[in-house]
Amino acid sequence: MAELFLVRHGQASFGADDYDQLSSLGEQQAFWLGQYFAERHIAFDKIIVGTQQRHRQTAEQLCLGLGQTLAFDAHAGLNEYDFYAIIAAMERQYPQVVQSVQGDKRSFYKRLKQALSLWSTDQLTGVPETWQAFMTRVADAQQFIQQSHAKRVLVVSSGGPIAALTHQVLECPAATAIELNMQIRNTSLCHYFFNRESIRLASFNNIPHLSQPDRTGAITYG
Repeated sequence: MAELFLVRHGQASFGADDYDQLSSLGEQQAFWLGQYFAERHIAFDKIIVGTQQRHRQTAEQLCLGLGQTLAFDAHAGLNEYDFYAIIAAMERQYPQVVQSVQGDKRSFYKRLKQALSLWSTDQLTGVPETWQAFMTRVADAQQFIQQSHAKRVLVVSSGGPIAALTHQVLECPAATAIELNMQIRNTSLCHYFFNRESIRLASFNNIPHLSQPDRTGAITYG
């Protein structure tokens, strides 16, 4: 069977005008991951990214660390859902369930989890896509990967699609997908084996390139 290494993008620019850019730490995380692969002689014969800037930037830095040059394929099914729009819809429709806004990451993720729960049960209107539409495009991306004719594939995506793909492979409840989404660390690895008919999860949300004692401060979630 072929191998899939599914990577979440490096730390993005939380709180900035344009979230869709890697921070300097995000670039470093991706470079270290590339070095991790190089040290183990793991090379790829296909790289697939979402169409968002942080996906491509992560793949570029990873390839620098790996010392491999390879053109990227892109699939929009790997893009993140519009979390700002989903939270805004919850705040409009369900102001009574909105947590007090403190402007920090902990408060943001608490509100996001509430919003995703409502979104996944079709209780939000006026959002760019439904939960089912999101699941469908992630499934389309999965099929694109499985039909790639590659032996070892690197895919760079975001936390939402990674959790959704895991949810679909394991056939777990939507609530579990949301819990998984909240756990996924920047530049973490999910390892799968696949062929054209099936895909199997081997490991989830690993960060071996950040396991050294001097890199624990480089573990991030945003």
